[in-house]
Amino acid sequence: MKHEELVNMTPKDLRARLKEINQQATDAAGEALDTLITEAEDINGILQDVQNRQKLAGFAAAAGTEEPKDDGEGDEVKDKARENRGKELKAGSTVKFNAKNHFRSVKNTLSVTQTVTPQHTATDVKETFNDVSSLVDRVKVVPLNGGETYQRGYVKSYGDGAGPTAEGADYNPTEPVFGYVTVEKEKITAYTEEPEEMIKLPNADYDGIVEGSVSKAIRRYMSRQILIGDGTTGKFKGIFFNPTKKEEQVIDPATDIELTAIDDGTLDEIIYSYGGEEEVEDIAVLILNKKDLKAFAKLRDKQGRKVYTIVNRGNTGTIDGVPYIINTACKAVTDATSKGGDYVMAYGPLENYEMPIFSDIDARKSTEYKFKQGQIAYRADIFAGGAVAAYNGFIRAKKKATS
Repeated sequence: MKHEELVNMTPKDLRARLKEINQQATDAAGEALDTLITEAEDINGILQDVQNRQKLAGFAAAAGTEEPKDDGEGDEVKDKARENRGKELKAGSTVKFNAKNHFRSVKNTLSVTQTVTPQHTATDVKETFNDVSSLVDRVKVVPLNGGETYQRGYVKSYGDGAGPTAEGADYNPTEPVFGYVTVEKEKITAYTEEPEEMIKLPNADYDGIVEGSVSKAIRRYMSRQILIGDGTTGKFKGIFFNPTKKEEQVIDPATDIELTAIDDGTLDEIIYSYGGEEEVEDIAVLILNKKDLKAFAKLRDKQGRKVYTIVNRGNTGTIDGVPYIINTACKAVTDATSKGGDYVMAYGPLENYEMPIFSDIDARKSTEYKFKQGQIAYRADIFAGGAVAAYNGFIRAKKKATS
């Protein structure tokens, strides 16, 4: 609905419209969802204006009343209030004092502009851009609360020794070859502080943003380690990790492909390089940097038409029907700062990476640690790990070194 229609509606009708928008948003996406959000923000602003006008009307009514006469009972009430506040302070509770009773200048310093023109404050805080890749939500999570390590077995080959046998001779051996990967738990932590004044700011939940940021920081770290975890003791073993010992290599580095640029054959090169020799996998996902996704989108043929059809859905989408996920832990082949040998993409089924979770995210808030400085502290931690759990479970692309 347009703004002109909304301002003529009653507060009751506006709240009913908000409920309708919330129901419609469950199935909306793209521009339709953006339109619903814009309308909801407009309604919130109108309702806030109504509330502020009601407050002003109350102030005006109060200003017209006569001040009560002092008959002596007021002093007794004040003394009783002071006594109660003293008890609360001794007990360690927080008490509030009326600023007008302690700073006479508070009332006198109000300017005409402040008393006549109300200052409007938004009821929410505008979030910044998303900095957590959805990769952390798409890999296979293995809940193992209280565990220490996690071992995963996988098949390296099924054997290829079948053939003819002479009568009475031994059968041809075709034993499968197995491998194992061990995942150790890593303690991941985040900590932040904010001044106590933050929670006293009106309307918007600034405190909630700060508290939630520690959990987001942990998730962002985990989403990057899924790719670049260095595999040292107690660390994630990322998709781009290459153990020194060949028997510990879940992904054979010899299967890596090299790219010099994004062209009309790049996607086919990645897709048909992955998997076994007998089939083409159809459930894989491409993980790449946003800069390379931009290069796919800008590529044109000789007639000026787009080479690739790209559908964007925030952090994910498709390139010619192939699902992709953006993750900044990938270097970009199109970035001049990337060096030869840098891993730039990975392609494979995301369930081929397993992430055991050894504990829940424990997030805590403390007002005691820096009580003297008036600081509120937040911390969060989790025990988790991760590793590729299928032999050659991903094909990796690296930037080709220039000669």
